[in-house]
Amino acid sequence: MSIEVLNESGAAVDEKGIAALARHVLDGLRVHPLAELSILFVDEAAMTELHEKWMDEPGPTDVLSFPMDELRPGHMSGGADEDGETDPSLLGDVVLCPSVAERQAKEAGHATEDELELLCTHGILHLLGYDHAEPEEHREMFGLQAGLLASWREERGR
Repeated sequence: MSIEVLNESGAAVDEKGIAALARHVLDGLRVHPLAELSILFVDEAAMTELHEKWMDEPGPTDVLSFPMDELRPGHMSGGADEDGETDPSLLGDVVLCPSVAERQAKEAGHATEDELELLCTHGILHLLGYDHAEPEEHREMFGLQAGLLASWREERGR
């Protein structure tokens, strides 16, 4: 699995830890081991620009997901070749804003690292087609998110 993590935010973040979490999430969802994912940390100005351009909403947000291929959990890719074989795919980009995550972590009473892990997991689930607009979707997505984070933290002894 190729997971590229870029930090353009100016904030200190555990890039290796986020990459390991992303790998844990993708493995837990049985995404093809050769799939590609990009995670980008940005500052509030860059996040505001993305949020306004793509979501038509003002100000910065915590996480945005930009899917590239139409993937679903348990599928090896978004499509099959003429022999019915599936190929690995580019999942897309998850963009995180550490300064927004830090404020949210303080409000929630937990560490910024925990908030970034939650947001990264949430963003990956969106890349894979999960949503939370409807109550049933919300239950499914947030239940899966909680389970993935719990297994990640158990694996890490936290």
